[in-house]
Amino acid sequence: MKAIWIVEAKYVSNYSIYLVFNDGIKGEVDLSNKLVGPIFTPLKNMDLFKDFRINSWTLEWPNGADLAPDFVYDLVAEKVTL
Repeated sequence: MKAIWIVEAKYVSNYSIYLVFNDGIKGEVDLSNKLVGPIFTPLKNMDLFKDFRINSWTLEWPNGADLAPDFVYDLVAEKVTL
């Protein structure tokens, strides 16, 4: 399996973020039903959710939450038709 990382991320609306990956796959991901558990619950606050950034490989938030790049990659890739 090849290494996957996020190279670009833009807030779209609600809990959706547009992502571009290092292999060229790109698309929008809706994380509204993925914010489960103690580290992700604070991200239901829209101001905190919008405050994401890309570290060297994935999305992260100021409260320490981050998402595995392969997790969000799979969410985007399942919508992409080749």
